[in-house]
Amino acid sequence: MTRRLLLSYLSLAALVLVGLEIPLGFVYSRAERERIVNSAKDEVDAVAAFAELSLAARRRAELVERTERCAERIGGQVVVLDADGTLLAASPRLSYREERALADSPEVAAALRGRDGTDVHATTIGGVHHLSVAAPVGQPAAQGAVRITLPTDAVHARVHRVWLLLAFVGLAVLTWVAAVAFAFARWAGRPIRRLEEAAHRLADGGVSAGVPVTSGPPEVRSLAAAFNRTAARLEHLLASQRAFAGEASHQLKTPLAALRLRLENLEPAVARRARPGLAAAVTETDRLARMVEGLLAMARLEEDATLPGPVDVGEVCAERHRTWQPLFAREDVSLVLFAGSVGPVLALPGAVEQILDNLLSNALRASPAGSTVTMELRLVVPTRRPLRDSRPSWVDLHVTDEGPGMTAEQRARAFDRFWRAPGAPKGGTGLGLSLVQRLAHASGGEVTLRPAATGGLDAVVRLPSAESPGEVRESGSAGSGRRERGVPTGEGSSGRRRVTTCP
Repeated sequence: MTRRLLLSYLSLAALVLVGLEIPLGFVYSRAERERIVNSAKDEVDAVAAFAELSLAARRRAELVERTERCAERIGGQVVVLDADGTLLAASPRLSYREERALADSPEVAAALRGRDGTDVHATTIGGVHHLSVAAPVGQPAAQGAVRITLPTDAVHARVHRVWLLLAFVGLAVLTWVAAVAFAFARWAGRPIRRLEEAAHRLADGGVSAGVPVTSGPPEVRSLAAAFNRTAARLEHLLASQRAFAGEASHQLKTPLAALRLRLENLEPAVARRARPGLAAAVTETDRLARMVEGLLAMARLEEDATLPGPVDVGEVCAERHRTWQPLFAREDVSLVLFAGSVGPVLALPGAVEQILDNLLSNALRASPAGSTVTMELRLVVPTRRPLRDSRPSWVDLHVTDEGPGMTAEQRARAFDRFWRAPGAPKGGTGLGLSLVQRLAHASGGEVTLRPAATGGLDAVVRLPSAESPGEVRESGSAGSGRRERGVPTGEGSSGRRRVTTCP
């Protein structure tokens, strides 16, 4: 903002100076030219009057003497011709070529014809600019002509000095305007910068200490006051939401756990024909508990302003595979992990774990006995890009099952809250995929659902890689997407894949 204000003030000042100084310079140049022309006309008229008297009295010597004095005084050249164009007097003396070309010059020819007034012409003699003025001797019939030639170097030098002076004055004015404008721009922009810093702190999850409202223009002070009220209200709302999430987590978990315990204790006292209803009540209680957990997780995610950081996605996948392996084995479903050297990704703390838990839970419920659920990491590097391209690479996390899958319309609605596909297994809450989508977006990535080649569903979570483009190119061969079986779990060499299979 300071730079823009400074450029605006300087541009306006420069336009004003150009509009004033350039016309002033041209006016001065025209005035100097008219001054030297008028001076030359006065001199040529005086010499012409003296030449008329000298020719009438036949005193040529006095004419030559007057010509020499006039030429010495003006620093130029004075030439007197008779009516036939014969040279009568000249100072300084002319060469033979100059004397022959004298009568053919436009100003002298016009004076010999007895033209009233004078003829002014600009000429260049020996690389020097001259101003030539000629006048007839005698009226009405011309008895001769007088020509005075003045060098214009002195006039040009004065004009150049004036232009330099105007340029110096303009530069001085611009410097002064720049100093004043910079001070004003800093004064006007300081509250805006403070507002920007406070807004960034608030956006990053920090506590806003408020912005001073005692400096800057009135509009900025009013904006600062409004920002302080907004920040205070937002902090109050966030604090209330955090308190609600914490209290709700405690207040809801305890009654739900007590309700489930009471339902289980009722089983011996319930008739055999009523036990299916009791089992359904226990199942719904568990579903309600999971729904409460999902809602609280989404509430914590919406109020949490933590920034994404590097996460070892391969290690997280291996850890979640070990955790879920017994559950998949109990349901007779194989869980296969293809984890390669894809490097770290940028994600919120704990986001990858929650994403995997929700995707694996959905895949387990949708997978029939004897089927396979696959977890796979793939490095996606943009191709055909220049060496200096700074576009990031991505890491795709695939969770693929062999269940019934979803139609295109169902996949489009799968991320809506509380939506469940028709015929979906019991026990779901309709919040898992919505939470996965929010976690992926908060980490700077995205999630999509695709039909799997095995007929099931392929859930793809794309997260930004934490490595620089150069590092990605060096290890890019590790993300070719090729599967290799038989490599034991553990850290492998670059380009090798880790494969873990749960029968």
